[in-house]
Amino acid sequence: MRRRAGAAHQRRSADQGFTLIEVLVALGIVAIALMAGSQATSALTRNAQRQSDAMLAQICAENELAKVRLARAMPAVGDSASVCTQAGNNFSVGVSTTPTLNPAFRRVDVQVRDAQDAPILRVSTVVGRF
Repeated sequence: MRRRAGAAHQRRSADQGFTLIEVLVALGIVAIALMAGSQATSALTRNAQRQSDAMLAQICAENELAKVRLARAMPAVGDSASVCTQAGNNFSVGVSTTPTLNPAFRRVDVQVRDAQDAPILRVSTVVGRF
């Protein structure tokens, strides 16, 4: 008699399967894990783009400072703007030259902005009379 009752109990619990609540909980856990993975992937992509933009902006800024140094003349006080294209991206480059307390030197600030006019990089240097 005991064998029959035990066998019937085992067969009934094996036939039940998962309940709807258990399936919904499992789906919720999987959805949260996928959402966290998506956020991590998105953050990595944004960081890689920001790093690439900063490197290209550094090249643009260094080019402008090299122009000032190669001119072999004291840069004129004032502001100027130009467009720098690097790797198919257009960056706006603003150069601001201001006097210093010593008239033999000028401060040159270069600010690089992206296509949406968001600042990416700012580099400053002091240029002396040649």
